[in-house]
Amino acid sequence: MDIKTASALRRLRLVSAPEAVSFLLLLIFGTGFKLVLGIKTFVMPLGMLHGVLFILYVLFWLDAWNRTKWSLGTAALYFVLSVLPTGGFFAERKLKREAEASVIAARARKEKEAVVGGAGA
Repeated sequence: MDIKTASALRRLRLVSAPEAVSFLLLLIFGTGFKLVLGIKTFVMPLGMLHGVLFILYVLFWLDAWNRTKWSLGTAALYFVLSVLPTGGFFAERKLKREAEASVIAARARKEKEAVVGGAGA
């Protein structure tokens, strides 16, 4: 995996959890206070925060999809996770596992190349 692809996945991963938190805050405090207590104070700032984070998520998702060449199913999964209230947490965890697997594979390739290169000398 090249550095630009790794960076794209990292950006997506780093925005996933805050986007999920902002969605939950908007649902619980924004909508909850508005419906239950009639207080609309929290809706606009929480909605704006969530909107900005969601737009960042979608932009980073598009960049990651373009760089990683995900299948349509994988790309759709990450998009669906962005519109579910806690989906961002699952996306972050899955992206972290993929990054760790990629690092392990890169280290294994490097060790294999060292062994093959050392045997040929």
